[in-house]
Amino acid sequence: MASAGGKEDDSKNEESTIRKGERIPRRSPPQFEEASSFSNAISRDGIIGTAMDDKNQYGPVAMMFMLLIVATITGFFIKMIDLIISS
Repeated sequence: MASAGGKEDDSKNEESTIRKGERIPRRSPPQFEEASSFSNAISRDGIIGTAMDDKNQYGPVAMMFMLLIVATITGFFIKMIDLIISS
């Protein structure tokens, strides 16, 4: 993958190891800080940092909440379009 400006790609700087029986090298885990509660994790790292960047142990929970919110909004708009078209 070429990068702009001749700078090296950050992923190439990461140390990776291949274990016995694996074909794909493992990358080192990202920086991770424990949070005392879900609300503490959201207030400290934000919803995007928690869900997308896995900055703490509540990443999967935050991702489920984001999925629920997006699905609700999408369902609302689909229902509104259906009501507009049918009337």
